Amino acid sequence: MARQISLLLGVHAHQPVGNFPEVLEDAHLRCYRPFIHTLHRFPDFHFAVHFSGWLLDWLFQHYPEDMALLREMVKRGQVELFGAGDTEPVLAVIPHRDRVGQVTRLSDKLEKKLGQRPAGAWLTERVWEATVVPALADSKIRYVTVDDYHFFCAGKTAAELDGFYTTEEDGRRLDLFPISEELRYRFPFSPANEAVAYLESLADEGRTAAVYFDDIEKFGIWPETYEWVYEKGWLVSFIEGVLASPKIRTQRYSDYHAAAKTRGVVYLPTTSYIEMNEWSLPAPAANQYADLLARAKAEGWFAQDKAFLRGGMWKNFLTRYPEANWMHKRMLGLSERLDKLPSNRKKPAMLDALYRAQANDAYWHGLFGGLYLPHLRRAVYHAIVELEGSLDQCDPRSGRTRFDCDLDGQDEVFLHNSALQAVVRVDGNASVIEFDSYPLRHNFADSLMRQTEHYHRKIHLREEHGQHEGAGIASAHDRVVFKHEIHSEDLATDVRPRGLFVDSIQPEGGGFSPLQDYQLKTERDLSLTFIGDGVEKRVYLSENRLEASYRFGKESRGTFTTEINLAMPSCDGPAGKFIFAGQVPGGFGQLMELDSVRELLLDDDVLGGMVKLTLSEPARLVSRPHFSVSQSEAGFEKIMQAVTLTLSWPLDKIQRELHVSLEVLPKS
Repeated sequence: MARQISLLLGVHAHQPVGNFPEVLEDAHLRCYRPFIHTLHRFPDFHFAVHFSGWLLDWLFQHYPEDMALLREMVKRGQVELFGAGDTEPVLAVIPHRDRVGQVTRLSDKLEKKLGQRPAGAWLTERVWEATVVPALADSKIRYVTVDDYHFFCAGKTAAELDGFYTTEEDGRRLDLFPISEELRYRFPFSPANEAVAYLESLADEGRTAAVYFDDIEKFGIWPETYEWVYEKGWLVSFIEGVLASPKIRTQRYSDYHAAAKTRGVVYLPTTSYIEMNEWSLPAPAANQYADLLARAKAEGWFAQDKAFLRGGMWKNFLTRYPEANWMHKRMLGLSERLDKLPSNRKKPAMLDALYRAQANDAYWHGLFGGLYLPHLRRAVYHAIVELEGSLDQCDPRSGRTRFDCDLDGQDEVFLHNSALQAVVRVDGNASVIEFDSYPLRHNFADSLMRQTEHYHRKIHLREEHGQHEGAGIASAHDRVVFKHEIHSEDLATDVRPRGLFVDSIQPEGGGFSPLQDYQLKTERDLSLTFIGDGVEKRVYLSENRLEASYRFGKESRGTFTTEINLAMPSCDGPAGKFIFAGQVPGGFGQLMELDSVRELLLDDDVLGGMVKLTLSEPARLVSRPHFSVSQSEAGFEKIMQAVTLTLSWPLDKIQRELHVSLEVLPKS
């Protein structure tokens, strides 16, 4: 009798919280629906599936008939449901209480909506830290899938990675299945008959399990995959080939887990998949790491020694990107506030907002946009501002607080009333790094510094390289294409953080010199006063208005400039426009130059509100879109992060005092 191998095939479906409806529609029509409908035709093909909770809710709301098919497949024993955190957080970077809460919430949802409570869980981005074991076990999860690379880093060999292992932490046990990297790169990119033949070769070697768990988006959303998987029939051919093979049987993880025994105890190091180890490093180190990998592959020793070519880890994203670290520490602070709130004051909407703020996608950046996508960061801040406003209503805090929120060694001062909040970092710049509207649930300072990325060095190569060769199609990891025309000036990096009221002065006959030596002089009520080189600056809140005022010494000469970076949700789309002197001179995505400006409106239909800029002295105003350059599955692209308003005054032509006001208004 032929040896048989159990194919444990799992797919992971997720869309970021806050993603555009049209993106979700496209993902369902090109991937989720055809995948479900195809598998429904083959009840003997067993597999596992994980849907993040936010996506599952959306699918039940918009496509209940497709979800009914999935429920039928669960009922007939074809499908095993995998759990995870409900909004797809990286469990390692949220508190234990929230890990348990997030996982339990999704398990409850799966049981209610689809009729099965999960015993297995998907780890977001396969980020492994032993600290997550207690929370998973406390949430009644018995096993998870991680990459075989994790096991190689612990000294295991490929021959040993058959079945599952057991680990423990703080007295709790969890079983671990190693996902085959070889299968991740074959499914669905190599021809179906070759993929089936490879599984049969594993059976011939005496392997008992072939473990695959990866993004379902590879089956229809990644470039070229819809045509390949469905129109050219890869998925049907693969399923039919597997079912026809006497050497392969498909199983749910739960069935295999119940019948097999652990291969022993294992302790895995903190890591994720190997690509993440490169992405999470700063650009110079990432380039060095990528070059080392390339050399290892060229010299033929990569496959044998890759486990010892360790790069960074997921948490490095919080050190690489100060914007990600700031969001993360803000989220942690609100989680603690909510936890300390008496039970009779807690509302379900508060926990909903906290969990949305923990969604992983806006906190990091790799092959896809992530942190670089303003609408994903906006969704996180929407949740943060909503939760903070709710907490303030039932547990008021002081209107002014000072502490080092993001652990960078510099204090931040939070000024807030019932309508607005302004956060100023005491770092010498005296600029506003967060500017929240509670009614609009929006952070107007949510921008992104331009910094060098490791993949920027590819941009100068205008020709395709690293082309895939063979009978299949290229993985998104191997494609180098350009969605937008990118020039060297687009890659210029920022030397100062983006914020509001970022000041400079141009002495007569000299270049612009940044004012970055402000010293905090006084804190009073909802105002801060700073002393700089020949200038006194005051930042304060009043009702729905944020204002910066300046007093210049008699010896001050030259041109004073302040820069205001505003995150407007419409970005460079048609829903955002300037209104000046009753006219519309342009949109946020256009270069605009105006003289003698005293008042300017920024009107944004996506926001559902307006920002009114008022100046005590007429200024020259230059507005330009702030773009960053990043990569996505569609190629290298320019993304508008904010509209940058640069205001200038010749100091010899104005009074020695300036007032710059930003008033947040609802749409009329």
